[in-house]
Amino acid sequence: MRTTREPTVIARRRRWSLGLFELWRHRELVWFLAVRDVKVRYKQTVFGVGWAVLQPALGMAVFALVIGRLAGLDHTTGSVPYPLYAFVALLPWQLFARGLTEGSTSLITNRNLITKVYFPRAAIPLAPVAAAVIDFACAFGVLVPAMLLMGVQPGGSLLLVPVALAGACAVAAAVSLCLSAVVTVLKDVRHTLPLVSQLWLFLSPVAYPAVIVPERWHAVYGLNPMAGVIELFRWAVFADAPPSFPIVASSAIVTVLALGGGLLLFHRLEPRFADTV
Repeated sequence: MRTTREPTVIARRRRWSLGLFELWRHRELVWFLAVRDVKVRYKQTVFGVGWAVLQPALGMAVFALVIGRLAGLDHTTGSVPYPLYAFVALLPWQLFARGLTEGSTSLITNRNLITKVYFPRAAIPLAPVAAAVIDFACAFGVLVPAMLLMGVQPGGSLLLVPVALAGACAVAAAVSLCLSAVVTVLKDVRHTLPLVSQLWLFLSPVAYPAVIVPERWHAVYGLNPMAGVIELFRWAVFADAPPSFPIVASSAIVTVLALGGGLLLFHRLEPRFADTV
């Protein structure tokens, strides 16, 4: 006896719905796209996934030679060697920067998928963030041996690394969702992203400790969400002086608001993607 399958009906979500449940149901798709991005990025390269370690290592070398020595910041990191201090900050920064640069253009580079098949569109800008987590894990794998070689003992605060990593992922996801939606409408935005990334780098405590910022400005400085993430990550790794509470608190609030705003903006512009990409 021949049976007929009921047709699948795709309807527009309610205005107040951000499609989070639907996105969770398609989480395997996010992982598949992330693995695809990693394979494409390192395909036919000499070092392969080793570039995930070389990139922050080269950045560490530049900071140590140019900023640490010339600006005299190598004396502001306490008992932690400045190269290691900069390398640790570059790990969450690289994750965020990849969400900023690759996530923002992900809808345009995957226009064929958007126009041919239905799936939660938010999976596309979230995939580069997930791919950046894979790179983060590879680079973090050499961090503890490097600390031991430099005479820095890791403490129990390493258990807080997942918390800092979650914060970095949240900031990267917020920026990726927001910019990927905006770029489909305003194509000029993507040309400003390299400059924005460079300026954001020097506005974040990557090459310098946040302690050099006057204490009365900590709450304002924390409006940069990566400031709190980097300071929290450093504290989790080195277990030294706790980060400034105003910086971390301000960064946490901005991160939550940015992630919610990014999801809302993405949801509002999503019906136009097929026509604007």
